[in-house]
Amino acid sequence: MCALLAALASGIAFPAAATAGEPTGEATAKVDLVLDVSGSMRTRDIDGGTRMAAAKQAFNEVLDATPAEVQLGIRTLGANYPGNDRQTGCKDTAQLYPVSALDRTGAKTAVATLSPTGWTPIGPALLKAAGDLRGGEGSKRIVLITDGEDTCAPLDPCEVAREIAARGIGMTIDTLGLVPDTKLNKQLSCIAEATGGTYTSVEHTGELTDKVNQLVDRAADPVVTPVATEGTAQCTDAPALKSGLYTDREESGQQRFYRVDVKPGQELRSSVSVAADRAVNPDYGVLLRAVTTQGREIVRGEATGNGRTDVISTGLRYPKAESDSDDAPPEGVPPAETVCLQVTNSFSAASGVKTTPGLPLELTVDVVSSPSHSGDVASFGLGRGWWLLGVLVLVGFLAGLIWGWLSRWRVAVWRTN
Repeated sequence: MCALLAALASGIAFPAAATAGEPTGEATAKVDLVLDVSGSMRTRDIDGGTRMAAAKQAFNEVLDATPAEVQLGIRTLGANYPGNDRQTGCKDTAQLYPVSALDRTGAKTAVATLSPTGWTPIGPALLKAAGDLRGGEGSKRIVLITDGEDTCAPLDPCEVAREIAARGIGMTIDTLGLVPDTKLNKQLSCIAEATGGTYTSVEHTGELTDKVNQLVDRAADPVVTPVATEGTAQCTDAPALKSGLYTDREESGQQRFYRVDVKPGQELRSSVSVAADRAVNPDYGVLLRAVTTQGREIVRGEATGNGRTDVISTGLRYPKAESDSDDAPPEGVPPAETVCLQVTNSFSAASGVKTTPGLPLELTVDVVSSPSHSGDVASFGLGRGWWLLGVLVLVGFLAGLIWGWLSRWRVAVWRTN
């Protein structure tokens, strides 16, 4: 997602003629698995074996399950140089298996040769992996698996991830940490957040296999083309949106309106992400409100940030109840309710930073059949929960009565004996 927003910031235009949320076609998905083969991977703390053994087992299972439509490659870091020269160790990244149609036997053979060796040059490996994935129109995903922080600063891997996102090439970096370490978690989270990827801490071989499989399968999902739109300062003349993915720009402290029609029995689900594509002051927020055309708030979602992440997101859900037959709309009046989505941000530009064009935002709109017919938004989804609670209370009450009666009967029998 961040890569998408960075693309907007770089002036890349998206095809306005496309239908919102429409897949871009049969473009081939590409995945580059980046594996840490540094010396610390010899540690024996995953299911009784070494971290390297767990990674190899997971890779073999992932290679067996990789969809045929995905081109997959493997890159290593720290696999070849065992020495102490930092400059040399920080260049130790190599493409073990090229990103291509998968030869499962060849890829497994290559993985089998790996032995924990050297340094942990995460930043250089990510830059090379981005090159491995160049070209093509399909989704591009880097999956980084490591057990330690980068050892090649000042090339900060977070800055590398931001640079990759800023290229506007639609690339996502997902990270998996093999050690529950706070500093490692922070670094891997930062790398993932920069491109809209995910970070996961795994401590068992099965977890590693499942997560990598999930990420590879996700790469095969159709790429969605976002549609450029332009919100307005008031709802009355706001653009009417249908289900889909939209992009816009919003200046610091500004608000933008969009209109969505929601019919009785439907549910509106919406989310918004605003990216700080320039230097901004810390402590900011984004607010997404669903309001009526008269300005009455229906529901809201909000989130705040403190400068540690490049993107801030929030969302909301609004189920519209089925209409009563007695309240049918007059003839000629559509039954749908026009809901105004209001996006407001509290970003402020740092000193000397331009405020135009506005910050890139990404808005998702999804109008689906509501799973509830309740007209009370506050109690949405709780109906069956209250029935269950009532049944549990009744069962507990009856059980208490029976237990009390049995206890008194036992005491009476004991006294008579």
